Amino acid sequence: MNYPYQIAEDYAVTGAMKAESPVSRIFIMALFAGLFIGLGGLGSSIASSGLTGGFAKLMGACVFPVGLVMVILTGAELFTGNNLILISALSKKTSYKSMLVNWGIVWLGNLIGAVILAVIVVFGHTLSLFDGELARAAVATAQAKVSLSFVDAFMRGILCNILVCMGVYMAVAADEVPGKILCAMLPVMLFVLCGFEHCVANFYFIPTGIFASYAYNIDAQNLSWLTFLLKNAIPVTLGNVVGGSLFVALPFWWVFLKDE
Repeated sequence: MNYPYQIAEDYAVTGAMKAESPVSRIFIMALFAGLFIGLGGLGSSIASSGLTGGFAKLMGACVFPVGLVMVILTGAELFTGNNLILISALSKKTSYKSMLVNWGIVWLGNLIGAVILAVIVVFGHTLSLFDGELARAAVATAQAKVSLSFVDAFMRGILCNILVCMGVYMAVAADEVPGKILCAMLPVMLFVLCGFEHCVANFYFIPTGIFASYAYNIDAQNLSWLTFLLKNAIPVTLGNVVGGSLFVALPFWWVFLKDE
């Protein structure tokens, strides 16, 4: 296991490598990350289907982190995790411009990857499981997410990415694969259990609900691409950035790397 200051030093180097990678590499690996997180979301929905209350949330929370594990072990580019690149920029190992370019490309790539998965899942009729209950649950989930107020979505986005970035950051502490998996899974399980908002997960959940409402003829009031963008994607993305960069990256850089 690496010591806390070693984790900060290691991520400063890793983040710089991410920020300075070729655009084509960043975009392709961002597509994979959107796909992986979406698959975690799909598995989570299936695991919790037919259950109620806290047990349903617990079952979904146990499955969802598989997506982040795939991201970490394959080197995929996840927007929320890459908010930690601020450590590299503050350490002068990369520029703020490179950091922001990385964030923009990765955000777009995650969105496209997740929407591609949503199309395949809906029109491949995966949501027909349990006599269509999974499709109805997908629409209900999407409706609930676009019904949040801007402030609620923003605040839940902050709390979510504190936990996601802790999972990514803690995974650097482990040298072996089992340790990385455990470190990544536990904080993410907590964010799902608490119902916090993750922009990349929502890139899968909300488009899936939109497509399912058409494919399965399910009434979906207030659910559209515009409400997806304005009521969820924007406030949750902003909250994720604040949670990951200002609540995790900045404090750890200040404590462990500032004097260097």
